Amino acid sequence: MADVVVVGGSVCGLLTAYALAQDGHSVTVLERDDAPLPATADHAFDEWNRRGAPQVRHSHALLARLRNLLRDRAPALLGDLLDAGATELRFVDTPPPELGRLEPEDGDEDLVALACRRLTFEWVLRRAVEAEPLVTVRTGAVVSGLVTSTGAIPTVHGVVLTSGEKVLGDLTVDAAGRRSPLASWLADAGAGAVPTDEADCGLVYLSRFYRLRNGERAPDGTGVIGADLGYVKYAVFPGDNDCFSVTIGLRPGDDELRQPLLTAEGFDAAARALPSTAPWVDPGLAAPITTVQVMAGLRNTRRRFVVDGRPLARNIYALGDAAVHTNPLYGRGCSLAAVHAFAFADALCDVGKDDPDALALNLDSVTRRELDPWYDAAVMQDRGAVAAFGGDSEAASPGNFVRDGLMAAARRDPQVFRAFVRVLNLLTPPNTLIQDVELAARVLTVWNEREARPPIVDDAPDRDAMIALLTTAV
Repeated sequence: MADVVVVGGSVCGLLTAYALAQDGHSVTVLERDDAPLPATADHAFDEWNRRGAPQVRHSHALLARLRNLLRDRAPALLGDLLDAGATELRFVDTPPPELGRLEPEDGDEDLVALACRRLTFEWVLRRAVEAEPLVTVRTGAVVSGLVTSTGAIPTVHGVVLTSGEKVLGDLTVDAAGRRSPLASWLADAGAGAVPTDEADCGLVYLSRFYRLRNGERAPDGTGVIGADLGYVKYAVFPGDNDCFSVTIGLRPGDDELRQPLLTAEGFDAAARALPSTAPWVDPGLAAPITTVQVMAGLRNTRRRFVVDGRPLARNIYALGDAAVHTNPLYGRGCSLAAVHAFAFADALCDVGKDDPDALALNLDSVTRRELDPWYDAAVMQDRGAVAAFGGDSEAASPGNFVRDGLMAAARRDPQVFRAFVRVLNLLTPPNTLIQDVELAARVLTVWNEREARPPIVDDAPDRDAMIALLTTAV
C-alpha cells in the first residue's frame, strides 16, 4: 500500500482520497483554506469560507456519469448525498412535452443526474473523508513547492509548506484545480516545460441562488432549463433542500449588460424577463438567498505531464482541473474529476507504487481517452459561441445545426433524445451523435425540415429591450 499526499481538499482531492482509502492506501489531504467543517449542509452554504474555491457558490451540474460512479463505486456516499437533501433527476421521467410518455428501455436507469448545490456535495464528501481512518485532512496547509531528488527525470518525494514543513509520501497528487502552480514547481525541480493548450471560454458568468418559500413547489420540469439568446445564455439549476440557482452568461467586455446584472435588482429583473426563468423567480414562489456571484477570466486548459512516452517527473500526478479544465457552462468539472480520481485509484491498484513510469503512462492514457474529448468539444463549442456573439453566422453555423437539427430532433425523436441525454451526461463520447450513422440521419432529417417548421415563438427580450429594462430596474 502507498502513502499518498493530496494537494487540494476540494471535490477532486476529496474524491481521490476517498477512492484511495477504499483500496487501503494512507492519504494526507492538504487544504489551504483554514475553515472547519460546518455542522450542516445549509450552514456550509451560508458560512463555509472556501476562498480557495471561488466557484462553490455558482451553479453546478452533477451529471449522470458522476452519479453512476457513486452508485457503483461509493454507494454510501450517494446515500449520504440523498440524506443531505440531494435529489435524483430522472431524465426519461420528464422528457420534452412533444415526446409524451416514454416507454422504459434498458439503460434508462443510467440516465439519472443529481440536483445538488456544489457546497452540499463538498460538505458530504469532506465529512465522509474525515471519517475514513486512513485519511488525514489538514486545513490551513499551504503548499509552496515539491520535495524532489535530481536525476534525468526528477523524483517527487512530497511537498513543502509555506511554514517550511515537509510532508512526505510515496506518491503526490495535484488536485489544486485550474490555478494549480504545478508547472512552476516542476520547473523549479528541473523538469521540462509542461505542454499546455489553452482557449478562452468567451463568457462571463453571473449566478444567484434562491430558495422555494415554505409549501411552494418548483415549476414543472427538472434538469437544466434555459436557452441561448445570442447576446446572453441562461439556465436554471435545481439544487438540494428546495434551493436552485439561475446563471446568466454574457460576452466579456459587455459592460452595458454586466454592470446592471451585477446588482440584485438588475439580475432579478432580467430573470423575470426570460421565459424559462420567470416562473422560478416569482417572488411569491421563491426568495433569493445570495448576492449575485460572478466568474470571469475562464479558459479551457489542458496540461500534459507525459512527453514522448516519459513522465516529466516521477511520483507526481495531476488530476481533475489541474490536468484538464473545461468551460463551466457545460457542467462537466465535478464529473470529470470523479472519473479521474477513480481511474487513478484503479491504475494504482493495477500497477502499484513501485513503477512510477508505468503509473504515469496509465494515467496519461486515461486522460487522453476520458478527458481530452471533452476538452476538444468545449473548445469547439466555445469558438462557435464566440462567433455567434460577434454576429458571424457562417462561423457559428455548427451552433445553428445544433439548435435547428439536434435540439429539434431531441424534442421529437425518443432515440435522439436518449442519445443526446447520454452525451450531455458524459455517458458516451461527444462525437457520438455525428459518428453514429443512424442517429446522424435522424438529426439531418429534422434539420432539412427546418424551413417548413413554424417559427418558434420566443417572448424573450432582444438585447436592446433587455438593456432598457435593466436601466429602469437599477
